[in-house]
Amino acid sequence: MEQRIVITRPLPGDPLGRFAKAGFTNVWVNPRDVGLTRAELLAAVAGAHAVIDTPFDTNINAEFFDAAGDQLVIVSNYAVGVDNVDIVEAARRGIIVGYTPEPVTEPTADATWMLLLAAARRAREGLDLARSGDWKGVRPLDPMGKRIIGKTLLIIGPGRIGKAVARRSIGWKMRVLYCARSQHTDVECPPINAQRVSLEDGLREADFVSIHCPSTEETRHLINAQRLALMKPSAVLVNTARGAVVDESALVDALRNGTIFAAGLDVFESEPEIHQGLVEADNAFLLPHWGSTTDEDRDWMTETAVGNAVAALRGDPVPFEYRSDDSNPRSRT
Repeated sequence: MEQRIVITRPLPGDPLGRFAKAGFTNVWVNPRDVGLTRAELLAAVAGAHAVIDTPFDTNINAEFFDAAGDQLVIVSNYAVGVDNVDIVEAARRGIIVGYTPEPVTEPTADATWMLLLAAARRAREGLDLARSGDWKGVRPLDPMGKRIIGKTLLIIGPGRIGKAVARRSIGWKMRVLYCARSQHTDVECPPINAQRVSLEDGLREADFVSIHCPSTEETRHLINAQRLALMKPSAVLVNTARGAVVDESALVDALRNGTIFAAGLDVFESEPEIHQGLVEADNAFLLPHWGSTTDEDRDWMTETAVGNAVAALRGDPVPFEYRSDDSNPRSRT
């Protein structure tokens, strides 16, 4: 019997052609670029040997695995995160979980800097004014942003993306701090020369705070009202990791009250819903989770997700298999 593959949303980069080239033609793709309902999803994955999933639509848990059946070999996430998957349950059943970390790294680091620059230089207000028809020309007392060169950057979670963000700071001659569960000598060495600090000390010292840790029970609302209060009134918070790491209600209050200067956000607690206070805040620069949205990188993500699935179906080592143990460097923060 030919192995069955399910793709839960249309993907760029010709996944059907890639599977066919590898000898797999029994592939079903959700024809609509919208998430399947739970009932549709469970019906679609029945009998699947491999599922490529876009993780913001689905909760992959025991119910999902039961619906798929015992023949399921791999869930190949089209993302760097795997917080939509019950990793423990997958491991218990011997189901491989794949993910796509490499294609996401550089574009997300670029997006982080876009948000940092836009928030620091009040780009939202500038864009609104330029489009309003009310601009009267340059004034000495135009709304003032914050300088970036020579300032202090705190990286929360110096993994692949965090390190790429820190690397980009070299051109801005920034001092780099980082906080993590373990020491990361790769960012402590030249040319980055980062210094490891506690989260609290880092928040007090930083002019810019960039979040790159995974979404876990430990990191939920890691940035809360108490920690926002530690930051400088001139500081900028950037989040391109997961929305739940930041308490959005506390952030809205901090932006309104001047506790911090501004925020740049690509991720949100209840995506696709965005807290109305953030939508209304002039000092919040928002993107709709576009960290990896380049032609090249989204195509690479498809190539990686398909490659993970093909390897698993052939019984070969999966290039990017997620494991939660510390022996797998791909899963470290």
